[in-house]
Amino acid sequence: MAVSPELTEILAFMDAVGKPDLAQVTPADFRESFAFPPPEQAHPVARVENKMITGPAGELPIRIYTPHGDGPFPVLVYFHGGGFVICDLDSHDDQCRKMCDAMRTVVVSVDYRLAPEAKFPAAPQDCFAATRWCAANQSMLQGNGRLTIGGDSAGGCLAAAVSLMAKAEGGPTIDHQFLIYPVTNCAFDTPSYQEFSEGYFLERETMRWFWRHYLASEEDASNPLASPLLAPDLSGLPAATVITAGYDPLRDEGRAYADKLAAAGVPVSYHCFDDMVHGYLGFPVPLTASAETYQLLAQQQSR
Repeated sequence: MAVSPELTEILAFMDAVGKPDLAQVTPADFRESFAFPPPEQAHPVARVENKMITGPAGELPIRIYTPHGDGPFPVLVYFHGGGFVICDLDSHDDQCRKMCDAMRTVVVSVDYRLAPEAKFPAAPQDCFAATRWCAANQSMLQGNGRLTIGGDSAGGCLAAAVSLMAKAEGGPTIDHQFLIYPVTNCAFDTPSYQEFSEGYFLERETMRWFWRHYLASEEDASNPLASPLLAPDLSGLPAATVITAGYDPLRDEGRAYADKLAAAGVPVSYHCFDDMVHGYLGFPVPLTASAETYQLLAQQQSR
């Protein structure tokens, strides 16, 4: 299957803009350059609130999206992508609004600490703290007791890590994990990494750059909280929805993690959008796959 023609314009735009010189660009410069303009009209939800909670290193910003209608609602703790180095609450605002609306779910987006200023394991520690806070504040959030977690790309890695942390710590109870084109292993040797190493938005050398900034040592690459695929035992983890994109270097590691979860007895729903590239949910163009993804997430959340 070819790349969707719906992506032609946005991929051409990215090609025209060009990619940063990874030998020269700083994380601060990358963050400044990597920003799509917000939509002219924000996707409507009932309420959006910015809040500070207590994290492992001080105040931790979160953004709470509440859907229209009468609660209580499920609660989704969401971790944005960006290679552990870039992106923030604003970069994923539109995506969180659409999830909130489609899933009829309170979405709590977490502004975890970024590398290299805060290297691994700062990000999973922040995400776990936010998950524990949401579990303890269901009433304030208008929650109905169903607690789910999720993330895209690096955020998918963080969601998988939080599931492992919750299992190790004996809670909180997480009902489902949504892993959207997730990072699951610090390795670059899968067939999809070879086949889509360049030209499909996310590139292999960009991922190497992200990992170099994220990890404090080479040994960290084998830590399951950084590379969940290397966890020796995935049994007892929350049920999972794993979504991948066909033209994504991360496709095979996402599928491998879904397979390993299933082999450990974890209920898994796996879906690959064959004609999409990495990060498609965040693209500022209407895509059929994006609408189908939100519908899929809503179906899984309502079970």
